[in-house]
Amino acid sequence: MNDRHTFSADSGTPDTFSIACPTVLPLSSILPEEPLLMMGAGPVPIPDAVAKANGVVINHLGSTMAAVIGQVKTMARYVFQTESKWVMGVAGPGSAAMEMAITNLAWKGSRVLCICNGFFSERMAEMARRTGAHVETLNVVDGTAADTRQAADAIDRFRPEIVTIVHGETSNTVWNRSLESIASVARAAGALVIVDAVCTLSTMPLPMDAWGIDAVITGGQKGLSSIPGVSLLAFSEAAWQRIMTRPVPPTHWCLDAALATNFWHNASYHYTAPVSGVLALHEALRLVCAETLERRFARHQRCSNALQAGVEALALKLYVPKPSRLNSVVGIALPQGVSGSDVCAHISRHHHVEIAGSFGAPIVRIGQMGEQCREHHLFRTIHALGRTMIDLGVAVDLPAGVAALERSLSAA
Repeated sequence: MNDRHTFSADSGTPDTFSIACPTVLPLSSILPEEPLLMMGAGPVPIPDAVAKANGVVINHLGSTMAAVIGQVKTMARYVFQTESKWVMGVAGPGSAAMEMAITNLAWKGSRVLCICNGFFSERMAEMARRTGAHVETLNVVDGTAADTRQAADAIDRFRPEIVTIVHGETSNTVWNRSLESIASVARAAGALVIVDAVCTLSTMPLPMDAWGIDAVITGGQKGLSSIPGVSLLAFSEAAWQRIMTRPVPPTHWCLDAALATNFWHNASYHYTAPVSGVLALHEALRLVCAETLERRFARHQRCSNALQAGVEALALKLYVPKPSRLNSVVGIALPQGVSGSDVCAHISRHHHVEIAGSFGAPIVRIGQMGEQCREHHLFRTIHALGRTMIDLGVAVDLPAGVAALERSLSAA
């Protein structure tokens, strides 16, 4: 078949068209023959049930979708550990859910305190600034968790209406372990609390109501093991009252929470929903509920502890001290003379295992979220990491790493 089409500039009759139609490459020439094991900071592997649901299309305003949305909200309330009515999804990444929370609760002149100890907590501060809010940041030393006393002093001095904080800072693998007490201090001062739980929801305890949190955001593609591009957030009743009484509408029409209730609460139209993504999210939430949060938390803790033991037995160092170390994304300090890009490229090319680089910290990151937390994935990952380091000239003890991983899993 001739790949040149001919058209006449004057009459539409055939003439030579100057641009050749490209030959379409077969899919196998783009994707690797052996599937990659996704062990980075997300997206994570998805279960078969989620993948199957993501291939289904239904009427986004039909009765079946209304039933699906009702079940998604019920299951999400369990995962968020909230009784609040105001649970909704977003057709966008976790950052879109983050922006929905911030732009609906903050506006010009609002006082917002952003507790910053990494890339994503800084992103929340930037989003707040763009609303015209008066933003102050509490900057925490890299690699350390936010301190309750420092947060309390900043709250007492600045008197914010809103406090933002990340539960698990994916960028540098820090866990803000004092979130509960910081939220308590903020609540006592009359401030609402927005929490980024993109990498922690369903991987570790985060009881929204019990801790007095007013907005929790998450992405689908991490702990929930759903697809990227469809996210969830939940507002408390206090947060919702602030949204309903704000002086002006939000500037983001798509992210207007009040408009979003048309679809998420009234079976009506806001914009065309990502139908397949919502169905995938439904299946991901169903699997979380079937496993139960208690068992899921235990699985994540067991697998992350085993991974950390294996990494340390290889003679590599973990980046964050144990008291503040995030379990869902583990940061490994890079040995002298080795770059993160070299490690990530080598382990992918030679072992078909994907891990993550960093946002500036001298680390590589391995995820332990959702479907990543399976024993066979851990053995493959530790072996691939050890072989990669050996190939790059780093002295590691690969047998010791595998043995430590086995011992930790057996003991658990």
